Amino acid sequence: MSITSIARLKTGIPGLDNLIGGGILHKSVNLVTGETGTGKTIFSCQFLWHGLQKGETGVYITLEEDPEDIKEDAKQFGWDFQKYIDLFRIIYHDPAQINNLASILIDEIKRLKAKRLVIDSTSVMGLAVKDAAQIRKQLLNVVNVIKRSDCTALLTSEITEDSKTLSRFGVEEFVADGVFVLNYVGIGENSARTLIIRKMRRTDHGTDIYPINIGPDGIKIKPVD
Repeated sequence: MSITSIARLKTGIPGLDNLIGGGILHKSVNLVTGETGTGKTIFSCQFLWHGLQKGETGVYITLEEDPEDIKEDAKQFGWDFQKYIDLFRIIYHDPAQINNLASILIDEIKRLKAKRLVIDSTSVMGLAVKDAAQIRKQLLNVVNVIKRSDCTALLTSEITEDSKTLSRFGVEEFVADGVFVLNYVGIGENSARTLIIRKMRRTDHGTDIYPINIGPDGIKIKPVD
């Protein structure tokens, strides 16, 4: 199969899809990683919102924030998820119960016949499970469940400033089909956000550092001069 004939989903982020062969791979798992405040949750909500505009069902699993807070934050970009209660679910899952996350995913994906999925954020798994090997095992289980479904997924991971890894546990970037790294560079008025497409399987993707803007309509990728 040629690269151009592979099924893909539009991300809904202006300027991004043309950098990744037209969209992310159908039925793939993709990592959105970066420091605090780089736009990971906005990126995820924008991906789900775009799917809803096309009639694609979606599930947002939050392991950290309250679902109502996420909905309220999304409204500032004009994304009223409450209007899509028949197509969309946002669910808080206690990271202390990470052992049953895979079964929760199976149930929710089947219930909605979900096409798009977000898990935000894998980083908090370590708050309840201290054994890194066990966390990696659970992450691999989750990824395998997603790949057996008809879903296309984003996983978010928060990394510390100046981290040399792409995720908190060092496994997400290896099992993911695609990796988007969001950065926050500079200080004060000279600061800026950027995006790097670190990995995208079966895709001739862009390799520059792309400036991004977060405005009233969400994230946009700026052209590189």
